[in-house]
Amino acid sequence: MAFGQNRNSRRALALIGDRYHNADYIQVALAGMFEGQGVTVDYTIDYERLSAEGLKNYQLFVCLRDGMIWPQGYLGPDSYAAYEQSMENRDFPDPKSQKWLKEEQAVALKDFVQAGNGFYSLHNNANVSLSSKTYRDVLGGVYMGHPTLRPFRVRVVNPNHPITQGIKDFVVNDEQHFETYDKDPKNILLESENIDGLTFSNLGAKSAAGWAHDYGKGRVVFTAPGHTIHALWNPEYLKLQRRAVKWLLKEI
Repeated sequence: MAFGQNRNSRRALALIGDRYHNADYIQVALAGMFEGQGVTVDYTIDYERLSAEGLKNYQLFVCLRDGMIWPQGYLGPDSYAAYEQSMENRDFPDPKSQKWLKEEQAVALKDFVQAGNGFYSLHNNANVSLSSKTYRDVLGGVYMGHPTLRPFRVRVVNPNHPITQGIKDFVVNDEQHFETYDKDPKNILLESENIDGLTFSNLGAKSAAGWAHDYGKGRVVFTAPGHTIHALWNPEYLKLQRRAVKWLLKEI
């Protein structure tokens, strides 16, 4: 069966969870996005499911996870240098990450979207663009970095797009991810700005925080907030996520 052939039973595959984002809370957080939308969602932590075979019975691919795996393990999601140095037992290897994405997976995603299906990328998933030019071309941008949790405003910069119609600006206490968008700037829907004027690295206080574009016969959406469940459940942001699903499925 070709990609997107069965449109009567709408299904989404959601690849979630990584070292810094436990899959359990991400699944709970994303439930509101799909509630009452008539979409059957299969959640997985298995990144091998991103394949031509794995996508063939779905109309929507959702991803909230980064591009790293840790084959040698790690102490925990918050085990940074100061914590590790204070431990009596230092008899363990330093954690080393590897990229999990294979080029054939990126090509499978490209084919999936070009055939007329949807791709919703959230939060740290733009980090995967660092692994593949093909993946970055589909997504349309790439992750640049983020400061620690702190309040920032998310501003709707294109209120006329079907996804953002009726959505108000909102404030979250979250990781403000700084992104580079590669395609037409008119596709940018959201902009984040630190409400105290604090900057990050040499990237300033503002960043693109959401976009939507057509890709072949399909559609792509990215939204940057999402490290915490309370950010994902911000009422305005939740409304936007739900409209993004509708747009990706070509209902609006």
